[in-house]
Amino acid sequence: QVQLVESGGGLVQAGGSLRLSCTASGRTFGSYAAGWFRQAPGKEREFVASITRSGASTSYADSVKGRFIISRDNAKNTVYLQMNSLKPEDTAVYHCAARQGVLATTTPHTYDYWGQGTQVTVSS
Repeated sequence: QVQLVESGGGLVQAGGSLRLSCTASGRTFGSYAAGWFRQAPGKEREFVASITRSGASTSYADSVKGRFIISRDNAKNTVYLQMNSLKPEDTAVYHCAARQGVLATTTPHTYDYWGQGTQVTVSS
């Protein structure tokens, strides 16, 4: 079992930055690929970014490419999402997820563990 806890969300003006953290407990986090997903009110959960177990490979949604950076520190059991140049359309609850396996996938149903989420609100 892996327990995931997100932090770092908040209210920020458009153009600003936030860094989200996802800390894992229960198992060695380096054994899991990880991803960030977000869900806005009335919308389906959507992929944001993912990272392989070692951190050597990352993937991004087109909507955040060039603005967001996913990284991880396995010694701290933590995955990060650095969000820059934020836009009002980035407003959502951001969830961290982990999956057993080599691939850092982009679809929610392929992930085994989920955090409760952290709210990000970007004002115009």
